[in-house]
Amino acid sequence: MSQLAAFRAELHVHTVLSPCAEVEMIPPLIIQEALDLGINLLAITDHNATANINAVIQAASGTGIHVLPGMELQTHEEVHVLCLFDTLDQIDAFQRKVDEAMPGLENKPDFFGEQFVVDATGDFIRREEKMLLASTFLSIKQACALVRELGGMLIPAHINRKAFGLLPTLGFIPDELLNTRVMEVSRHMTCDQAIDTYPQLREKVLIQSGDVHRLEEFLGVNYFTMENPSIRELEYAFSGIGGRNFQIHHPNL
Repeated sequence: MSQLAAFRAELHVHTVLSPCAEVEMIPPLIIQEALDLGINLLAITDHNATANINAVIQAASGTGIHVLPGMELQTHEEVHVLCLFDTLDQIDAFQRKVDEAMPGLENKPDFFGEQFVVDATGDFIRREEKMLLASTFLSIKQACALVRELGGMLIPAHINRKAFGLLPTLGFIPDELLNTRVMEVSRHMTCDQAIDTYPQLREKVLIQSGDVHRLEEFLGVNYFTMENPSIRELEYAFSGIGGRNFQIHHPNL
């Protein structure tokens, strides 16, 4: 067996590209906060957009922090799903499909918030003019198929949250997600409470993320033992294959 390593992960992090994120969510501050907390695995998951991922990857260079390219996609059903990938090529291909499925609305910064594309130092490059806080025309079924085709992992986001959470929005787990083993619980409920509230989650693996829109929201409670920080190894850890392991641990409790 190859040598396994420990990873403390935050898999739902926004940057200033997301209009609901604070202006402090720039690459160097994101990476510094992760370093301060001992987090060494991040997923950058802006709303329907990916333009700041490479900047965060560059900011993380040499720090020991691995950054997974991702997106928080808003489906046609108004459900948020995390779409995680290994490479920029994969996420770029995914972004092209999402762009085709966007409604083409213009952002209203005074109402929704600014959407900034920045470089690795956090310096301004441009504003994203299209409104990112919008449902795409991609259904959950289509999103699942596309993420799978591109070699990624789809995780329904904050499934217990009234706004854009899978279970409050739909009231059930649709057939296309029955084989999706991993789902995310928001910071406002423990996994045990989520299972008590939604018994259909008993057969699922639950992660918990900060849904980080400001630096103070990092949780970093997802702990993995795996060979390397990749989608395949995450899947092995969730399944307990080959000595890989996943657990939620709240270090302050």
